[in-house]
Amino acid sequence: MKLAVIAFGGNAFMGEENHGRHQDQLAFANDISGELVKLVESGYGIVITHGNGPQVGNFMLQQEYASLDVPSMPSDVCGAMTQGQIGYLIVQTLRNHLRKNGLDRPVVAVITQVVVDENDKAFSNPTKFIGPFFDRETADSLAREKNWKIKKDSNRGYRRVVPSPKPLDIVEKKEIVDLIKRGFIVVACGGGGIPVVCGENEEFRGVEGVIDKDMASERLATLIGAETLAIITPVDRISLFFGTQKQVELEKITVDEAEKYLGEGHFPLGSMGPKIEAAIRFLREGGRRVVITSSKSTVKAFLGEKGTEIVRES
Repeated sequence: MKLAVIAFGGNAFMGEENHGRHQDQLAFANDISGELVKLVESGYGIVITHGNGPQVGNFMLQQEYASLDVPSMPSDVCGAMTQGQIGYLIVQTLRNHLRKNGLDRPVVAVITQVVVDENDKAFSNPTKFIGPFFDRETADSLAREKNWKIKKDSNRGYRRVVPSPKPLDIVEKKEIVDLIKRGFIVVACGGGGIPVVCGENEEFRGVEGVIDKDMASERLATLIGAETLAIITPVDRISLFFGTQKQVELEKITVDEAEKYLGEGHFPLGSMGPKIEAAIRFLREGGRRVVITSSKSTVKAFLGEKGTEIVRES
């Protein structure tokens, strides 16, 4: 059975107006589940990952506002909660679509812990955007009031940033592999996974931060021996000179070309950069191909009709 890890961004669940209402997130989960069933029908075993930047940011904001009445939770616990939130929506809608299509496949969401280095430099230089966008005045006020770190997110406004350490290992990788072998469709590494460090006697403890979901998806895909890593974005294909008159969409490139374009600055750190880094790492460590495309083009991208395909050799 061909095995693919498919990574969806947390922003995609927020709806066109970026409100992130339950009905918006449920509707997107339902839409992507309809696409994923087609991949299952074509013979793929799939593991689904997802981001949670907006969701965990909103949840942490709720925690702040309610802290006088209800004890607030640390960010690793908030990450676990939003893993459960989004995992629940994907599992429910995917089960419904599988049943409608006469497919008897079990689906399960695994609350996933991801090992990071306690001395990762990311802890002293927060870069991961979470939560809603603010104007400059509101952002400055929140930074002073709540001691948040805030940075500008492209040209869309200002957002809170938290540490984003690099993922090293997946604690539950053996359990995930076992589930795949037993025929399960697995949802894992939600929000990049819960960041944990391994201390003495191999005891884990959670730490502050949000891991990049594309980098965590690469670690998972590599560790479980997936053939394909699919990264779902707002665009159908990645481009050189994006947003300019010289923009060129890329249909198929090699990992060497991807590395070259990344070094030339075509893929910014705050948008496409981590996705290309994850693609390069996956292919360098034995993966067969990476597909980057939009949610509505997922199936066509797997068939080579849409999206950008990155391969080891031409």
